[in-house]
Amino acid sequence: MGKKSKKEKKVKGAEKTAAKMEKKVSKRSKKEEEDLEALIAEFQTLDAKKTQVIESSCPPPSPRLNASLSTHPEKDELILFGGEYFNGQKTFMYNELFVYNIRKNSWSKIDIPSPPPRRCAHQAVVVSQGGGQLWLFGGEFASPDGEHFYHYKDLWVLHLATKTWEQIKASGGPSGRSGHRMVVCKRQLIIFGGFHESTSDYIYHNDVHAFNLDTFTWTKLSPSGIAPVPRSGCQLTATPEGHVIVYGGYSKQHIKKDVDKGTLHTDMFVLKSEGTDRWTWARLNPSGVKPTPRSGFSVALGPNSRSLLFGGVQDEEEEERLEGDFLNDLYFYDLAKNRWFPGQLKESRSEKKKRRRGHVVEDSQPAVQDEDGGLEGQPPPGPIEVVKEVVAEDGTIMTIKQVISSPEVELLKLESEDVEDGAGDEASSQQVEPCPRSNAMLAVKHGLLYVYGGMFEVGDRQFTLNDLYAIDLHKMEEWKVLVEMDPKTQEWLEESESDEEEEEAEGAEGGEEDEEEEEDSDDSGDEGEEEEHPPPQGNEKYTDYLSRTEQYWVRLARQNMGPDAKEKKTVKVGHAMAKAFYETSA
Repeated sequence: MGKKSKKEKKVKGAEKTAAKMEKKVSKRSKKEEEDLEALIAEFQTLDAKKTQVIESSCPPPSPRLNASLSTHPEKDELILFGGEYFNGQKTFMYNELFVYNIRKNSWSKIDIPSPPPRRCAHQAVVVSQGGGQLWLFGGEFASPDGEHFYHYKDLWVLHLATKTWEQIKASGGPSGRSGHRMVVCKRQLIIFGGFHESTSDYIYHNDVHAFNLDTFTWTKLSPSGIAPVPRSGCQLTATPEGHVIVYGGYSKQHIKKDVDKGTLHTDMFVLKSEGTDRWTWARLNPSGVKPTPRSGFSVALGPNSRSLLFGGVQDEEEEERLEGDFLNDLYFYDLAKNRWFPGQLKESRSEKKKRRRGHVVEDSQPAVQDEDGGLEGQPPPGPIEVVKEVVAEDGTIMTIKQVISSPEVELLKLESEDVEDGAGDEASSQQVEPCPRSNAMLAVKHGLLYVYGGMFEVGDRQFTLNDLYAIDLHKMEEWKVLVEMDPKTQEWLEESESDEEEEEAEGAEGGEEDEEEEEDSDDSGDEGEEEEHPPPQGNEKYTDYLSRTEQYWVRLARQNMGPDAKEKKTVKVGHAMAKAFYETSA
């Protein structure tokens, strides 16, 4: 009894501290939110002009992340709502509603009167009642400069049959937040975690709230046991028995003034339902191969009582710089067996490639996952990290660390050999998979997993995606690209350009024209440099071209990267720039 009492006091103390912190954050951010409320109201005035439902065919939605992608409960459709996009200078927020027709592989946009305000990092779930309903809670609105945030605490329902939005006003709900998670569990919406951020402070949550879909009332749950520490971006899954599973997530805390420490959580809990309004937290210790630590991963519920986790990013601090290793791996969690296992593609395609190249194959049978998540006849292999380098159109090097299963390692080696032999184009065209990313949108329909959008970063540059991939979770044979992302459409405006524009606008009289002339002169100089790149000669091979021009390209890379760049990385960038120029000139 003594131990239990001590634990309960510790929990209550933590709750009091969190409550004080929340009050402090709320007070500091009140002024910011008032300013943002005025901006949100302006957008809502524009939305109020919509008086009828208009559905129109359209190309795929623009690039975005932190939107919601849901499956229609009665039709072969995916529903995309909201999201955000950052072009280097300005943040764009959306409240558009798109529908993807799975059978026709086509998109349509639906304009509905009085929609929820623009937002991202919200949560949406679907239920089948009333011809289908999409329930949506919370999220955030960011100012165009990305410096201020407004966190929503509103609850909305989209009636899919009548195509009407309705705001549900019920007291006692969660505080404003984003990055929380929400699931449907026994006629209730269960909400856990999330965070609230202002310019000066932030708070992470670990409270649990339930909204009853029959009575339209909120209840704040008070589970017994030790709860997960506050976090956002975790995996939340409802079990057939009416329990809720929590895995992972991210949080940060103040270490000292102007210094924060981020934590990638890898622990796992179950919130057990023990009758009406009685819940208990318990820690889970799953078997199998758990995902590597990460944030920004995406989640969905797959077939056969298995939840799944895709992608994400693992941030690493290196010499006061924060660099992210973006991932595109897939993990399954078996709810019934409390077991993790990696989602591996069958080996049939790699075996065919081995035969084509004359390799001896000892076992021609594909590596089929058994019901425990391992490979038949052998334990599930651990993930292996492989580093890839991709060159963007402007010469930016994208170093991508990809976690793959061991049966695919030999395939990657063979593809690497093909590149050396000049046959890389064929191999790369045969291998289709989503590029590593975080904050993508997932949905599962008829056993097919759909992955839409998201983002990855290279240095200070952010690439936001609008591609769409699908994979059959029963067969696990190959990824299919439904909408391909054209890297040439990527817009990125450097922050320095924005600063220069502000300086020009605020410059003294008579000084603006001179600055513009200098800028034009700089631009023309850049164009001249591009024209003076040493061109390939005749049928010159790339290795010969690099040998002849290596000093030029390394010098150019050093100019772009600055004097503080490591020599080894400068040489890598120079070689990549040379290769990009050689291939575009060939």
